[in-house]
Amino acid sequence: MARTNFKYEKRQKELAKQAKAEEKRLRKLEKRNQPEGEGLTEADDGVESPESFTGEETAMQEKLDDTE
Repeated sequence: MARTNFKYEKRQKELAKQAKAEEKRLRKLEKRNQPEGEGLTEADDGVESPESFTGEETAMQEKLDDTE
């Protein structure tokens, strides 16, 4: 019977956690820099364009696209 690669799973969880924290940091930064009267923008709809990903996020997004 095959054994689970726990180190791989742990690393994937860490990468996902880092990506989520980075997205949250960017949202907070964007919200702080947004003028008071401005409403929702395209960036606030919850869907990010591939151009907005950082290098590590791009690699993770490509892996996700390959698995689908």
